[in-house]
Amino acid sequence: MLRSSLFVSISFLLIPLIGQAGATIEGHVDLPKAPTAAVMNQRYEVITNGGVVSINPPLAVVYLEGNFPATDTPKTEQMAQRNFTFLPAVLAIRTGTRVEFPNEDNAYHNIFSYSPPKRFDLGRYRTDERPVPSEVFDKPGLVTLRCDIHEHMRAIILVLDTPHFVLSDTAGNFRLTDLPPGRYTLKAWLNSKTTLEHAVEIQADSTLRSDFP
Repeated sequence: MLRSSLFVSISFLLIPLIGQAGATIEGHVDLPKAPTAAVMNQRYEVITNGGVVSINPPLAVVYLEGNFPATDTPKTEQMAQRNFTFLPAVLAIRTGTRVEFPNEDNAYHNIFSYSPPKRFDLGRYRTDERPVPSEVFDKPGLVTLRCDIHEHMRAIILVLDTPHFVLSDTAGNFRLTDLPPGRYTLKAWLNSKTTLEHAVEIQADSTLRSDFP
């Protein structure tokens, strides 16, 4: 009897979990042509052309915009300096996320931004700097990062007011999972001047195909 009762109790506990997997949106974004040859090691770089900030090779940041209930505190992310490059060169985060900037090179680095959503200057620091220099990004928008010692070093952080986002691959394919049902706006950020969007309606525990032609 004890074994049977235990089985029934566990079964009841599992029932609500089965329906919590969430829905999925998958699709494709037509990406702009790369202005230069694709990087063989898939390392991205930030480029500016005519005042437009973009990523090479091109990719999209796809995200779901709408009224979402409050969730847990955003986790801490990292953007390192390694081999005199920001890694990753593009980082999408939720509003309120703290980003650490560890220096992994045997040289000084300095990270600063003049972007309206976040203006800061971490000053010059080496590998052994503790605690690791960091910033909390509390306003949505595009933040462009530079190093005042190494002028070629650039990166971007896209701060989003949503917990549901993903980077596409270099072919433009994306997949968003664990989504709540409802009506939302699906957006695809391509560069500082271009964000595509369209309305979507998500059904519980379903997979929706949604492309950006």
